[in-house]
Amino acid sequence: MKRSFERMDTVATNTCGSVGHHCGSHSMQVALGGSTAVVALLTPEHIVVANCGDSRAVLYRGGKAVPLSFDHKPDRPDELARIEAAGGRVIFVNGARVEGILAMSRAIGDKYLKPIVSSEPEITFTKRQPEDECLILASDGLWDVLSSDLACEVAHECLKEGNNSVFNAGRSNQKDEGTEALYPSRSVLAAALLTRLALGRKSLDNISVIVVDLKKS
Repeated sequence: MKRSFERMDTVATNTCGSVGHHCGSHSMQVALGGSTAVVALLTPEHIVVANCGDSRAVLYRGGKAVPLSFDHKPDRPDELARIEAAGGRVIFVNGARVEGILAMSRAIGDKYLKPIVSSEPEITFTKRQPEDECLILASDGLWDVLSSDLACEVAHECLKEGNNSVFNAGRSNQKDEGTEALYPSRSVLAAALLTRLALGRKSLDNISVIVVDLKKS
């Protein structure tokens, strides 16, 4: 996982995504581009999560939301110490920001703030248990406006066996043949409803959501 993040960071800071082709973007556009990333690997025994930035992984276990990643914010004590040791500063401008610019302390890309902003992920290992229901991976566009508890409750209702009202409601008023492809599973519907809820709550950031049904994995 660490090697993968390192490779993605190298690609992001040296090209504009057109690997093997000439990049038409200005070098400054490439330098200013960046992203967070949260990745989960499921094994029969564990949930392994790698996180870089302020996207987040949350596990719904036995009716409770359990964080499996921890946001990389510049004012987090250990991150603040790492930034200062690298010669950087955390300036409070509409919140804590690296050099008064970036609101996260780790990211893929953001070449202009290297090496203060690191691309190395933090990795957690969580032993799977029978009461694990679902896993939510999402960008901060969701978490800025929804608590972990609420997001897990919404996903739980969508995934609940026998609860067809939510599933059918998500597909109502759509008569075309593409509906089945749009919502092929309860997990996809749960992710779509969480995204709509975040939009309804006026989220101002990118919203990416994946819901994993751990009962079926």
